[in-house]
Amino acid sequence: MFKVLVADKLAKQGLEILRACPEIEVEEAAGLKPKELREKIRPFHALIVRSGSTVTAEVIEAADHLKVIGRAGIGVDNIDVEAATRKGIVVMNTPAGNNVTTAEHTISMMLSLARMIPQATASMKAGKWEKSKFIGSEVFNKTLGIIGMGNIGTLVAERALGLKMRVIAYDPFISREVAQRLGVELAPFEEVLERADFITIHTPLTNETRGMIGAAAFARMKKGVRLVNCARGGIVDEAALQQAIESGKVAGAALDVFAQEPPPPDHPLLRLEQVICTPHLGAATEEAQVNVAVAIAQQIVNFLTRGVIQDAVNVPSMSPELLQVLSPYLTLAEKLGSLQGQMLTQAPKELAIEYAGDIANYDVKPLTLAVLRGLLNRVLESSVVNYVNAGTIAQERGIRVVEAKTV
Repeated sequence: MFKVLVADKLAKQGLEILRACPEIEVEEAAGLKPKELREKIRPFHALIVRSGSTVTAEVIEAADHLKVIGRAGIGVDNIDVEAATRKGIVVMNTPAGNNVTTAEHTISMMLSLARMIPQATASMKAGKWEKSKFIGSEVFNKTLGIIGMGNIGTLVAERALGLKMRVIAYDPFISREVAQRLGVELAPFEEVLERADFITIHTPLTNETRGMIGAAAFARMKKGVRLVNCARGGIVDEAALQQAIESGKVAGAALDVFAQEPPPPDHPLLRLEQVICTPHLGAATEEAQVNVAVAIAQQIVNFLTRGVIQDAVNVPSMSPELLQVLSPYLTLAEKLGSLQGQMLTQAPKELAIEYAGDIANYDVKPLTLAVLRGLLNRVLESSVVNYVNAGTIAQERGIRVVEAKTV
């Protein structure tokens, strides 16, 4: 019997999927602090969270039986993925569940910002009729700069093009051909900043993106630019944004996320009339809540009962179809790795794996990890190496892995 802990509120449709599986026992415990979660996690095989729970390295260290952490949503910055990987725990998310909802919220924030709708609403509720005060801006024929053309960025681009905006984007991981098919012009980061009338951010929060919209970025922007952030707090330097608004460089900002959530009541940006904000509502629709709950519940069931890995952020995903094809090869790869480990007389510096024949037409990353697992478990005389941490352990030990394919 697998024990699953649901540490944040999950839509009932997701809970029903978990409870319908006879091999799974579910416990709900929303609102746990990291210390409380650490004390509770020990007997559980799976943990499901949203953005409310923080899964620290200490929580993971106390999880003696944990096999998988499921994030009902996209961002995993509230999970110590590195610690989970070292311990061999799969971390999954649901990248498609709230894409449309977040894209729609972005467009809503942009239009509200352009027409000062929240400010006008507050004015009227205060008993005023300040028609001449709230002169907005059209988005028609304006240039929207998108930082990050992933799933959400792409949906925002499609909707902006429907509003007859010009769309330029910065994303080093998208080809010019794909962008052209979408009707989007790719440009360097600095050029997007310089040309855009509106800028919207759609990147994850990483060491590389933290603070990427800071003082230097604001200095490159045109006077009167408007900024939208429905991605992650911390990507925008909030102190630099405050200065840019107060100086008149930035006409306004629409923020759904903050570096600290909730932000303190005296946060300087909350006092600025040019700033409109929502309490991290990007995924807050009934449809999105159900989508991510159903998706993560099904992923957890499939992983625990069938070994299927889907939408994992720290190990290659395997669909049921791919798992069926690779299953015999996975066993063979691990045995070959173990055999190689028995033959070694010193620590390996490089592992070369050649794939030939039909198998070379498939994604072979899981097979490479299987070889590493067999090799390292033999070399380390341990059974702690699995498909999740094999690559990390090899890297830590300076083992270079080389793959070659012959079709």
